[in-house]
Amino acid sequence: MTGTTLISAADRALAGIEEALQTPKKVQLREYGKVISVGEGFAKVDGLPRAGTDELVWFENGCPGLIYNLDDEEAGIILLGEEQEIEAGDEVYRSGDVLKVPVGEELLGRVLDPLGRPLDGKKPITRKEEWPIERPAPPIIQRAPVERPLQTGIKVIDALFPVGRGQRELILGDRQTGKTAIAVDTIINQKDKEVVCIYCAIGKQKTAIARVIDDIRSKEALPFSIIISASSDSPVGMQYIAPYAATSIGEFFMEQGKDVLIVYDDLTWHARAYRELALLMRRPPGREAYPGDIFYIHSRLLERSTHLKPHYGGGSMTALPIVETQAQNISAFIPTNLISITDGQLYLSPILFQKDVLPAVDTGKSVSRVGSNAQLPAYRSVTKRLRLAYAQFEELESFSRFSSRLDEPTQNLIHRGRLIREILKQPQLSPVSVEVQIAELLAAMSDQMDDVPPERISEIKYDLSKAIQSHSDEISKTIDWEQHLDDEGRTFLMDIISPLIAPYVAKE
Repeated sequence: MTGTTLISAADRALAGIEEALQTPKKVQLREYGKVISVGEGFAKVDGLPRAGTDELVWFENGCPGLIYNLDDEEAGIILLGEEQEIEAGDEVYRSGDVLKVPVGEELLGRVLDPLGRPLDGKKPITRKEEWPIERPAPPIIQRAPVERPLQTGIKVIDALFPVGRGQRELILGDRQTGKTAIAVDTIINQKDKEVVCIYCAIGKQKTAIARVIDDIRSKEALPFSIIISASSDSPVGMQYIAPYAATSIGEFFMEQGKDVLIVYDDLTWHARAYRELALLMRRPPGREAYPGDIFYIHSRLLERSTHLKPHYGGGSMTALPIVETQAQNISAFIPTNLISITDGQLYLSPILFQKDVLPAVDTGKSVSRVGSNAQLPAYRSVTKRLRLAYAQFEELESFSRFSSRLDEPTQNLIHRGRLIREILKQPQLSPVSVEVQIAELLAAMSDQMDDVPPERISEIKYDLSKAIQSHSDEISKTIDWEQHLDDEGRTFLMDIISPLIAPYVAKE
């Protein structure tokens, strides 16, 4: 019995050893590297042999980073936090995943940084769903034509350079010419239109961002808006990832079938942030010290804005990128890059701005390549003659300075052009409805305006706006803005317009 017992005990011990060898204990291993050096916004790390490009990593002090360069002996990491607390020798851990941003309805009405962390003092975002900040643009087979208008509420744009849902319309001009004002007015005009608006601030002063937020909040547009802020005080890495994070948030709503408007303010600073990182990482500089792939970082960003076919969600994302020019040089490197990527541009002239012609849109250098395909047909019934008359006026205005003798037809054209210019003037934060816009444009082309002094136009616009609002129910029953303005509709509007013009006609 004793021998048998000993043999059984030995068998059981041997079986236990074999079982332990077959099912080893699970040990969680974390791959890490060590910081070699830290610079302004980046760090070089030794180790991380299995790391991938665009992977999220964490420094031991809790600072996130984004793998940017993968060299033979080291990895270059963009810092997404302050580098003051990072030192050589600190450990860096892989996350095993790409950089992601939270998405969802919970973001509406919030002010966030590019990582989805709140900047408005409210509770953190609890949404579990996260999307990568870098996503491939929808293929051509998933895209639908741009056919529906996105009303900006700005007369000169909606009448002459219409923007469609899914279009990319560049806004460019020198400093302090009203670029941001156009974007903010467009956001405000989306109230009650079921459009999700995203404003992405890149490299701007905190005071300027706060002013934009106040304007949006004061016009009750914040509940359907999301503000992504990477101010000039933010690390350069945060400024670099900001537009990509904002676009991923917009894509979430687009794939839910919603319409999205996204403003990048501005891509000049985004290009500068990328140039700074590339030079610090010793990437070869090219023209104006920008790296060779500077075109690619903006093209892959803006190609994500489109209009999807119904089978793929049916939503749209309209992009309004902003870029700054210097001394009216629209042929500079970054502006020409973006002009070639986008579907049109709105050029803001400092000369018009100084003349108090606001918004200072230069109609000669601005264009919408989508054109009237994305414009309400009622506009096309009015703007054909207006566009020609205004173009003739701008040509004649420059020549008239050199001559004191002008024939009567030329004087009439110049007078009509000045009336149109006064009609197209518009104060900031005052978007105009479709019916008021068309009524004003129709009045501008009316023969009854020939004897109205240009300085009285502002009074006519005020009276006309109130009259149209008081007749809004009748107008909606009589006129369909989705159709061309027929003779009945034109006569109906002129019956409202004519009595308002008569008191302002100059008496001889």
